[in-house]
Amino acid sequence: MAGIRSLLLLLLLLQSGCWGFRSPMSVFKRFKETTRSFSNECLDTTRPVTPIDSSDFALDIRMPGVTPKQSDTYFCMSMRLPTDEEAFVIDFKPHASMDTVHHMLLFGCNMPSSTGSYWFCDEGTCIDKANILYAWARNAPPTRLPEGVGFRVGGETGSKYFVLQVHYGDISAFRDDHKDCSGVSLHLTHLPQPLIAGMYLMMSVDTVIPPGEKVVNSDISCHYNNYPMHAFAYRVHTHHLGKVVSGYRVRNGQWTLIGRQSPQLPQAFYPVEHPIDVSFGDILAARCVFTGEGRTEATHIGGTSNDEMCNLYIMYYMEAKHAVSFMTCTQNVALDMFRNIPPEANIPIPVKSDMVMMHGHHKETENKDKTSLLQQPKEGEVLEQGDFYSLLSKLLGEREDVVRVRKYNPAEKAGSEADLVAEIADVVQKKDLGRADAGDSAEREERGDAVLVRDRIHKFHRLESTLRPADGRASALRRPPPAEGTWGSEHAGDFHVEEALDWPGIYLLPGQVSGVALDPKNNLVIFHRGDHVWDGNSFDSMFVYQQRGLGPIEEDTILVVDPNNASVLQSSGKNLFYLPHGLSVDKDGNYWVTDVALHQVFKLDPHSREGPLLVLGRSMQPGSDQNHFCQPTDVAVDPDTGTVYVSDGYCNSRIVQFSPSGSFITQWGEESSGSNPKPGQFSVPHSLALVPHLGQLCVADRENGRIQCFKTDTKEFVREIKHAAFGRNVFAISYIPGLLFAVNGKPYFGDQEAVQGFVMNFSSGDIIDTFKPVRKHFDMPHDIAASGDGAVYVGDAHTNTVWKFTSSEKMEHRSVKKAGIEVQEIKADSEHKLESSSGRMLGKLRGKGSGGLNLGNFFASRKGYSRKGFDRLSTEGSDQEKEEDDGSESEEEYSAPLPAAAPSSS
Repeated sequence: MAGIRSLLLLLLLLQSGCWGFRSPMSVFKRFKETTRSFSNECLDTTRPVTPIDSSDFALDIRMPGVTPKQSDTYFCMSMRLPTDEEAFVIDFKPHASMDTVHHMLLFGCNMPSSTGSYWFCDEGTCIDKANILYAWARNAPPTRLPEGVGFRVGGETGSKYFVLQVHYGDISAFRDDHKDCSGVSLHLTHLPQPLIAGMYLMMSVDTVIPPGEKVVNSDISCHYNNYPMHAFAYRVHTHHLGKVVSGYRVRNGQWTLIGRQSPQLPQAFYPVEHPIDVSFGDILAARCVFTGEGRTEATHIGGTSNDEMCNLYIMYYMEAKHAVSFMTCTQNVALDMFRNIPPEANIPIPVKSDMVMMHGHHKETENKDKTSLLQQPKEGEVLEQGDFYSLLSKLLGEREDVVRVRKYNPAEKAGSEADLVAEIADVVQKKDLGRADAGDSAEREERGDAVLVRDRIHKFHRLESTLRPADGRASALRRPPPAEGTWGSEHAGDFHVEEALDWPGIYLLPGQVSGVALDPKNNLVIFHRGDHVWDGNSFDSMFVYQQRGLGPIEEDTILVVDPNNASVLQSSGKNLFYLPHGLSVDKDGNYWVTDVALHQVFKLDPHSREGPLLVLGRSMQPGSDQNHFCQPTDVAVDPDTGTVYVSDGYCNSRIVQFSPSGSFITQWGEESSGSNPKPGQFSVPHSLALVPHLGQLCVADRENGRIQCFKTDTKEFVREIKHAAFGRNVFAISYIPGLLFAVNGKPYFGDQEAVQGFVMNFSSGDIIDTFKPVRKHFDMPHDIAASGDGAVYVGDAHTNTVWKFTSSEKMEHRSVKKAGIEVQEIKADSEHKLESSSGRMLGKLRGKGSGGLNLGNFFASRKGYSRKGFDRLSTEGSDQEKEEDDGSESEEEYSAPLPAAAPSSS
């Protein structure tokens, strides 16, 4: 019987493509309009096919202005591939907001269930087999496929139609009867792709969640019996009761993580940390962890908002000759195997209440201050190990002896982290999430408000080491010696960086983020490209900008953001730039920016509307002499002398020095060749950082994957900083006394280096910490700005996102990125003296971070926004990024290349 039910559910997903059952009469409703009636919100969707170049085109698949009248409505619409030739989908860009849409699925098939403009999905999705190509939910960011990978469509074997399914969960957002045009844009190419993408869907079909049950595990596993596939991205999906979904490859008893994420976060396709191959004989396994708390009836698998789902989507590629486009797993063939599942799979990932949205509205939190239930340590107090476990016992509502207060033993350090993870998982599973006895009901109700805080203990699995001895106390940061400006090696572990989860990394800017910096008031300054993008059509072979007819960007390209409450304080820069790139702020607060289309450098007074204070270079004229630049990338200004340094750039390989008034002084550098570039050779000098008290200028030599530092007076080469962890690219750097920060680029396929941020001891060049965002992920971190108060900002040119990171040490001095203001005093804030793992844990429990910033609302009334609060994610500026084929700043839009590909020239 179970097998029959499983088959029926799978058929419903693939044939009907929806779970939202309606009244019998609704099945007969069809929408047969032959022409689409678009509202004002949909005017930009009337041209579904847009040529990109001779081989590529974009396909815009949108709902044709619909207004659902009932909650849990599923609408479907179809679009025929506009060519009979074989093509490949290489990019997906969603146009939707969770304010109105619960989720979207894009299918490929040869015959849709209806030929109408749109229809209720109850009638079916496709008549033939439907392959899932893409899925979106919860404001997930765009999905970019690796270079050389594509979903095959058209031709003799590929799908002829795309069918879009949109689930409207709660229709309260449609009280104004507006028409919805949610959908997805596809980038397709006729160029054959050597690797074919596919989707592996792991789905539970028979899970039942009893009411009030604190933890319910839903396990899925299947033997893999096909040609090798290479997993490169994953997406998790449940409804409201899901806490965490984890997927693994099991080979010879060894569990290798494919992906683990909270389904309450944006349901994007997140990149697999390291490429994972799945071969014949392996087992694919997944676990969804649910809670039945708050429910009075059993919850089953289904399609309405009150039902649940347990889905793990694995996006993979295979060699073209063996490619299979879609595979499923709905069984559990290895029940006993899950006794050995890694403990992390049982630990919920906490989601702050302001990050969760239910049925199109922010979830109401009954108890606003969860942390008040805990007795926090006094300011400046550092917990010893016993105290730390005491805090853990408070978090769990258990006696201290249950959590096992153990003495520190250095001999046990090597294995203690794994033991700690296992211990916490065991306590969480048995106590915090386990079934409560009847006699505990009163206590459970009394402690119910602490659930969110308790859930945060999942972060224990990220501890880097065990707790330190009882006599180990946090010490204030020492002032760097004036001659060195560095930290001693014994402080290598004192600086730990993590994302400030209250910062709005999930919100998208209306354009590619090219630069970030800090002004003298420590406000964040953001430089972005509005509705302009850098693509293969932007420049000709002589680096002359080809899209001048678009005119300059019509919206403000420079934003000033309060670092504390994240409000937009000021905006400027409209009708000045074509393709913004680098940004710096000097000690007087002036902005120094570069534009790669104009081939110019500008000095701007942030408080003046009179135009630039200084312009270097000739407009739209690339060159390599004293009066011209060729796609300049960044600027640094010496705070003592006012000397200006320009990195130039994508088609020149030099650093150019100017006087404060803009007179040419000198230049140095040459293009590198071969695999072992010499000092002073560059391949895209991309970012600059001044170290003024040492008289040094450091350069991010992007395509050579290194940092070079030079004396500012003699231009003599001082040192190279290069680490295997950088991979092949270093995009940007930022300096504060004693520390150098950097971000790298996406790894090439086959490479193991992750895209991440780095903290380095400037004196030794050693890496003392790395960091990544928790929400979303780095795709192309393009610029970085570090502040002396412990904040680090990273702007990403692909995800159009700015993240804020904070450190566990807070230094009381101000540093302006790249302006190089020298600071003579550094003090440690007592609240952040927790450099050990326990200190970091307390910092996380305290919820460090800043307030939310909704840049979408800020730009709601500007170009590209049709309805305030809705199109926050659907501006044309952020949804039309394109792949590049040439070797200039086209790498701004690159995806990870093929395994055997050589580094691209720039």
